[in-house]
Amino acid sequence: MAGHEIILGVSGGIAAFKSAALASQLVQAGHGVSVVMTPAAEQFIGAATFAAITARPVASRVFDPAYPLGAHIELSQRGQLLCIAPATADFLARTALGMADDLLATLYLGFTGPVFMAPAMNCQMWEKPSVQRNVAQLRADGVSIIDPEEGWLSCRTRGAGRMAAPESIAAIILEALGPWPAS
Repeated sequence: MAGHEIILGVSGGIAAFKSAALASQLVQAGHGVSVVMTPAAEQFIGAATFAAITARPVASRVFDPAYPLGAHIELSQRGQLLCIAPATADFLARTALGMADDLLATLYLGFTGPVFMAPAMNCQMWEKPSVQRNVAQLRADGVSIIDPEEGWLSCRTRGAGRMAAPESIAAIILEALGPWPAS
């Protein structure tokens, strides 16, 4: 019996390393995971990590010959749930405005299933009114926001902004997906 098809979007932030653990947990639970990375995410973690964990190629370019119809089309048709973890302040802003300037943002706009975003940024950024407006807009658009946790941040301070633990995100995703589809 095959599990659900999950698209994991990884935007550029230091929390991207946690997304590898999230992908691993979802794969170990028996689900198919396809990873889409932004160019900035590739500065923090390599595509080879996700390819090894998921046993699938990683998508990162809008025009990828591996996807004749376009990766944003083929992946959005395949996926049953889209989770962006981490979702940076930049990614939140671009998607709240409906921009489609990279593969992940374009895929988000074409995706019709449930969408979860797990923001990650420093506490000053998270508390900024513009970021909170973008989060409110995304919630109004139907996106489920997995709020960041308080804790030690890479900027050497403590506060809210730390991406939720991979275990917490996985539990939320698995609950949202429900039982496996019949084969």
